[in-house]
Amino acid sequence: MIDVDVLDAPTRTPTPAAQSAPGASALALLNPDGLIATAVQRGDSIEVLTKLMDLKDRYDAKVSLAAFNAAFAAFKAEAVVLIRNKLIADGPLKGKKHAELSDAVNAATPALSKHGLSVSWKLTKDERDWMEVTCTVRHVGGYSESVSMGGAPDTGPGRNAIQARGSVKTYLERYTYTAILGLAAQDADDDGAGGAGTPGPETALMTRLIGEAQATATDAEAAAFWKANNKQLAEWPYAFEKFKAAVVAHRKALKNGGAA
Repeated sequence: MIDVDVLDAPTRTPTPAAQSAPGASALALLNPDGLIATAVQRGDSIEVLTKLMDLKDRYDAKVSLAAFNAAFAAFKAEAVVLIRNKLIADGPLKGKKHAELSDAVNAATPALSKHGLSVSWKLTKDERDWMEVTCTVRHVGGYSESVSMGGAPDTGPGRNAIQARGSVKTYLERYTYTAILGLAAQDADDDGAGGAGTPGPETALMTRLIGEAQATATDAEAAAFWKANNKQLAEWPYAFEKFKAAVVAHRKALKNGGAA
């Protein structure tokens, strides 16, 4: 612990204003940057400066973590909708649909960017029989979190060695992306068809409208966008309700100060 006597500022005669109400300058001295500046001006020892730099590192880490948590909470309030659009043509899941990596990225990127967040991948293990992908979500404030997942090359029918490795890499990117962002794919409304068949026009329209609504910067803009566009989905109740829920969540985030 740093000796309090060492960090005491030189004695000054306080002004009447300072005696009555400590101002921002007094609070600034309690900030690690202010403490370091004072120590440098006094010519304190390298030991004192080293301890103050350690203190600053811990302080900055807490600030960046708090900023990340606030941004991620605001991102989750956007109620990003991830739709299963891709029909599986073969294999044990033939006839089912899933959300591709591009679907997940396109659905989440506008909301991520709005709150100062970004996502990237890194191939952290590339062996002959095993590959590992690490997905990292970063905030502009400096804090980041990562999740990793591994798997063997996807040697399915008709794939050469490169395609087998590319296939598992894409799978791992998709799974780590949805895992770290907490996204779950869902089916679009298919009027009771059990999820089979080609997605209807409401899916693309709903996804586009939700993305554009989430790009609005004020509650007034979001309300106006809803009023001008909600009738486009009136004939598809499921898509209409999903669009409505996304707009409501977005407007709530804006009212709570979630706008970038």
